[in-house]
Amino acid sequence: MAFTATRDTGGIYLIRVEGQLIVGNRQELKAAVQEALESGERRFVIDFSRTGYIDSSGLGALVSISKKVREQGGDLRLSGLNEDLRSLFELTKLDTLFAISDTAEKAAGGFAG
Repeated sequence: MAFTATRDTGGIYLIRVEGQLIVGNRQELKAAVQEALESGERRFVIDFSRTGYIDSSGLGALVSISKKVREQGGDLRLSGLNEDLRSLFELTKLDTLFAISDTAEKAAGGFAG
């Protein structure tokens, strides 16, 4: 499992999650977002197009990250959820908490100016 983080020209901080988001690596994702927040980033897209599985601790980490980003006046969007992951977000009602797009580009396009 790996994370890659980049900042696009529009000021969107994009984190791509590869593999799984599980108990063993959720802290890495939380730390990456916290570090970005501390350096002034406020618009985040987390892309799951290369992610096959998210466990309950991974979902909890996303909720925690979302809360932190909002508290700092930021915005967090998710993209690239496969059919199973989208169903998971619907079953847990987390699809109502997160703005979810099919692609990272669409998610980034959802930010206002």
